[in-house]
Amino acid sequence: MRVAFFSTHAFDRRFFDGANLAAGHDLHYLEARLTPATSALARGCPAVCAFVNDQLDGAVLAALAAGGTRLIALRSAGFNHVDLAAARELALTVARVPAYSPHAVAEHTIALILSLNRKTHRAYARVREGNFALDGLLGFDLCGRTAGVVGTGKIGSVVARILLGFGCRVLAYDVAPDRACRDMGVEYVGLDDLWRQADILTLHAPLTPQTRHLVDATAIARMKPGVMIVNTSRGALVDTKALIGGLKSGHVGLVGLDVYEEEEGLFFQDLSSHVIQDDVFARLLTFPNVVVTAHQAFFTSDALRAISETSLANVSAFERGQRSGNELVADGVLSR
Repeated sequence: MRVAFFSTHAFDRRFFDGANLAAGHDLHYLEARLTPATSALARGCPAVCAFVNDQLDGAVLAALAAGGTRLIALRSAGFNHVDLAAARELALTVARVPAYSPHAVAEHTIALILSLNRKTHRAYARVREGNFALDGLLGFDLCGRTAGVVGTGKIGSVVARILLGFGCRVLAYDVAPDRACRDMGVEYVGLDDLWRQADILTLHAPLTPQTRHLVDATAIARMKPGVMIVNTSRGALVDTKALIGGLKSGHVGLVGLDVYEEEEGLFFQDLSSHVIQDDVFARLLTFPNVVVTAHQAFFTSDALRAISETSLANVSAFERGQRSGNELVADGVLSR
């Protein structure tokens, strides 16, 4: 099947070409991000493979369908950028990669926690400049601290297990508590209790209308002074302006972000020779107690291999008239 890939990077080509040796599809790589202006590039392609920052609203989906596209193969777990209702009306199939490597994202989360706590990013820069002073680099033992995990799905449960290994007390909130997490020592509490008790807060929830700006000014005000907040899930779980307010007042002590609510147009490209136009993001970067990585938590060879294999398996199943089990919408029928 002919597949148009949008937002393609060198690493996409490497792993998808490898997975396609067995799948045998006709892959066409496009560097452009999928938008209304670029949707015509997929004309004649029955399948489109899209990334997390590609635009898949009703207008784009209609343009793709008019050009002959019948399958939207997401190479991501998240799908909040897809208008599923429009896909249903257009009789499109939308499939995703529900799980690729929860360990990749969980381990990056822990890396952010450790870097923030022990000021590794600042120490690295100092030593390279010949500054070996320890002032301003004081951290704390993770052992004995209380960590709050919001969302205990595949990723959140791995994060909880690692934090328990460090000797943390782990509290969690999830609309559907996980029995395996309980069995290994995780305590489920309400959000207010979690805000109030957590020294470290890490977010692993999907983005829905109910979770948008879950961490807002009201939530931050209920948290412990000096709280560490880490988000490797979806940017809009956090109200960035409220977060900046918490940092300015000192109520929020440390912040680690791998996602940002307005990351489209920023992440996954080299803007080092440009002036960043997003004033909110630029302000965020001025804080010495903030570490931002550019949506790289998923970025391991193991995860990319799994993403490419599952994405192409979704395409193969569609071509055979079968279902892979990863469909969100199948031929215009909602599957979830």
